Amino acid sequence: MKHTFWPAFIDVVKRDVVPALGCTEPVSVALAAAIAVNKLNINYQNISAINVQVSANLMKNGMGVTVPGTGMVGLEIAAAAGAVAGDSNAQLEVLKNLTANDVAIAKNMLDQKMVTVSVANVSNILYSKVTIFSADRSASVTIANSHTHVLAIEEDGITTYIADPQPTSTTKSITSNPFTDASAQDIFDFATQAPLADIAFIKQAYQLNNDLSIEGLEGNYGLQVGATFKRSMERGLLAGGLLTDVLLRTAAASDARMGGAMKPAMSNSGSGNQGIAATMPVVVVAEFINADDEQLIRALMLSHLMAIYIKSYQNKLSALCGATTASMGAVAGMTWLLGGDIKQISIAINSMIGDIAGMICDGAKTSCAMKVSSSAGSAVKSALMALDGIGVTGNEGIVAHDVDSTIRNLSMLANGSMTQTDMQILDIMINK
Repeated sequence: MKHTFWPAFIDVVKRDVVPALGCTEPVSVALAAAIAVNKLNINYQNISAINVQVSANLMKNGMGVTVPGTGMVGLEIAAAAGAVAGDSNAQLEVLKNLTANDVAIAKNMLDQKMVTVSVANVSNILYSKVTIFSADRSASVTIANSHTHVLAIEEDGITTYIADPQPTSTTKSITSNPFTDASAQDIFDFATQAPLADIAFIKQAYQLNNDLSIEGLEGNYGLQVGATFKRSMERGLLAGGLLTDVLLRTAAASDARMGGAMKPAMSNSGSGNQGIAATMPVVVVAEFINADDEQLIRALMLSHLMAIYIKSYQNKLSALCGATTASMGAVAGMTWLLGGDIKQISIAINSMIGDIAGMICDGAKTSCAMKVSSSAGSAVKSALMALDGIGVTGNEGIVAHDVDSTIRNLSMLANGSMTQTDMQILDIMINK
């Protein structure tokens, strides 16, 4: 057992599993706008224009998703809301203090054609640059490579801040991969053996994402995927049970999150949907078997850390739906709760990669709840098969004989040929 990995594992989970209010791509734009306004030390009355430049991937994920508290979709309203009422110190919860009056002001900015959005010619996969103009001043904030990493700040055309390009203690956590020499076995050992006090913080994922799930069932958000399952059960069209409960409660959380609910999700790898996908199936299984608090905490840690491990070999944003990889983390936690060991967990992850690899990401939007529920369903199916020793083998498709190699094969697909797929998806979305 390699205890030397454990401090790094704790650090990466604390970095990548954080509260986020709304879809993290438009929220990143809102954050840049809020910081720019703060640098100018002005309020909304003094803003004359807002210019937003984003990478193609960020444009794809920001075009069709509801910005929380606004009832509107798109990067324009995200930038305006961030400029009017964003809390520049709140990171991914930058819009948490947004009021109805703030939204009315932001909408008026859009009506006055004060906000422009375009695709920047940059190599960064995740990139947003927001420039706020007043009568005689301007400030630009560039966020890149992660949703909250400020790369540069310009005030009145002069660069006043640029991030250190060297991997110092501050920036190393943003760019380095702590899993270079680690394996799925190491993650399993950590999650199941680490001192409980060191990992108990992960329980907040249950608290936040379960609250979102309840909100999704009680409100009219998005496509109402979770609520549709619930109504279908009440009509006798669906039977209750573990699978239905996993689909219902996981989808409901995504419905609320993508539908603009003013409740934060606990994210994973920069995505609220990935955080939901890594959390809610595990929570439902834990409740189903009457797991105690320690079992829930360890299963959630196993799920979230495994999801980060799988995602760490892929580009931050890609044509591969992130809910699928997060659900591969969930299947680890679910299988363990149901009595499985690392061998069965490996079989389950292999089966999921054999099942749903290649599900495309065509931007953040309300229908993501369907992909989240589809991925959760695959996780349940793969976990139950693995408990019986059944799964997709290394003789089939991109699945290898060991789970770590399979994970890397999936990453080669996401980072390789699917980059062209990503370009095609964006072209379709922009021109339809």
